[in-house]
Amino acid sequence: MWSSLIFIVLLIVVFWLFFIRPQSKKAKEEQKFRDSLKKGDKVVTIGGFHGKVVEVKETTVIISLAPNTEVEVEKTALQQTGANVGKA
Repeated sequence: MWSSLIFIVLLIVVFWLFFIRPQSKKAKEEQKFRDSLKKGDKVVTIGGFHGKVVEVKETTVIISLAPNTEVEVEKTALQQTGANVGKA
């Protein structure tokens, strides 16, 4: 009986260490990235469009995709580029 209980507790701890904890850490990093966006930052949308931030609003940003081409996207639709990952 005790061995079954210990096994279940151990399984929960391993699940938490390898799945839940890293996912919540990644979510915090993504939120920090979105909160620190500023004019001139290079970004990539989740759709694959590369652009440069022109203006930051409360929940959206306006990015320039090409000369005279600006679009407004939700902050949640942006992801870090390779150059921005791990940047403090």
